[in-house]
Amino acid sequence: MNPKLKRTWFPAWRRTALAASVLCLAACAVGPDYHRPTVDTPATYRFASGSGEVVDPSLDWWKQFNDPVLDGLVEKALEQNKDLGIAAARVEEYYGKYVVTRAGLFPQINGNFGATRSRGVPAPGYPPLVGNQFQLQGTVSWELDLFGRLRRLTEAARASYLGTQSAQQATRIAIIANVATSYLQLRDLDNQLTIANETLKSREGSVSLFEERFAGGVVSQLQVSQAKSEYESAQTSVYSIQQQIAQQEDAISLLLGQNPGPIPRGKPITQLSAPAIPAGLPSTLIERRPDILEAEQALIAANASIGAARAQYFPDISITGLFGAASTALSGLWTGPARVWSFAGAVTQPIFQGGAIAGSVHEAEAQHQEALLSYQQTIQQAFADVENALVGVARTRDQLDATTRQVAALSQYSSLSRDLYEGGYTSYLEVLDAERSLFSAQIQQSQLQDQQLAQIVSLYKALGYGWTPKTSATADAKAAPQS
Repeated sequence: MNPKLKRTWFPAWRRTALAASVLCLAACAVGPDYHRPTVDTPATYRFASGSGEVVDPSLDWWKQFNDPVLDGLVEKALEQNKDLGIAAARVEEYYGKYVVTRAGLFPQINGNFGATRSRGVPAPGYPPLVGNQFQLQGTVSWELDLFGRLRRLTEAARASYLGTQSAQQATRIAIIANVATSYLQLRDLDNQLTIANETLKSREGSVSLFEERFAGGVVSQLQVSQAKSEYESAQTSVYSIQQQIAQQEDAISLLLGQNPGPIPRGKPITQLSAPAIPAGLPSTLIERRPDILEAEQALIAANASIGAARAQYFPDISITGLFGAASTALSGLWTGPARVWSFAGAVTQPIFQGGAIAGSVHEAEAQHQEALLSYQQTIQQAFADVENALVGVARTRDQLDATTRQVAALSQYSSLSRDLYEGGYTSYLEVLDAERSLFSAQIQQSQLQDQQLAQIVSLYKALGYGWTPKTSATADAKAAPQS
């Protein structure tokens, strides 16, 4: 046997026995272990429709709109958006907290070197005493986590860290959806402005025509005033839409993490592709939603906090040790007689805390119940979001089809009413009514085109990300993306 081992302060067999005891106790942490709660979820969605049977997750789902400008805006937002930067920083913050908490599981070792030179008060008739003192020490402290308090705290910290990762993903999805929705609304406003300008130009021509006819005594001042009123109404609409466009550009600029300014345009809203929604979307797709994952991590953290609170009923056991050397000469630190060491153990057992520990346990259990209900509510809200998006896609499409037919009918009505007016068979009020109705329907048609695409964006967001048609049997093995 190595002679150094014989001089150790604790026999080897006792160290082995102690280690075995520690490991045995360490396997039994106080408090409940986490088990995912059962949540009643529907097997299918009520308003699911479309074609196809299976789908694959899609990371860059916004590219299905086939607008390179939109693709560039999304990529820029993912690089520069301030909310996403804050979320990323929060992930790093909670990782640091997790590392700090986990460090309590390990021995804490510190080193110290000190030097002192002192002069004492001399005795009568003797010279003053001047001396040096040098110390080189290493200290070790370790809290034996026999009842799992530190491990439960570490478990909670790890869950909080993973929760911030899910929150970061939720922020990423929200930013993508907001950029896409805002860009669609901007292209809708551009289209509305085109409609309003065309209407304004048409009514400007009507004013000029009626002023000429009034000068020739063909029409009355009443009809001239009516034509001017409709022109100014169209002009007001143009100014209003221009204001909304500028404000929408500023909103998109903030999403891009830049100062307010103009936003580039790509395809008109009438030319943007509307991705088809596959039939039979499985309800399990919703398990990818980061807000659900975040809520579950909060539940895990709350569950672990119960164990940490209950562990306060049990004693805290700690071991400390000191190894080093002390000498009046620096060179003497390396000699045998200079060695110093000490070992100590401490056990702290709560006896009377005035109900503080019971209160901590009660608080942790209540927080766990809150987290459980929040988790269940988040899942239910997720299904509601998907259902709302699905019915929104279907019914908005129906409204758009009806409005398109209405625009066609009103266009014919406007043309016929003007022909009848020119032939003297109807009043100019009939023409004004037809033109007002046509303008209103054209604006509504543009808005519904925007809403139809925006509902698809909402569906992407509600499901956690998008989908693409499955093209091969190997697609099942593809890893789920993190958008």
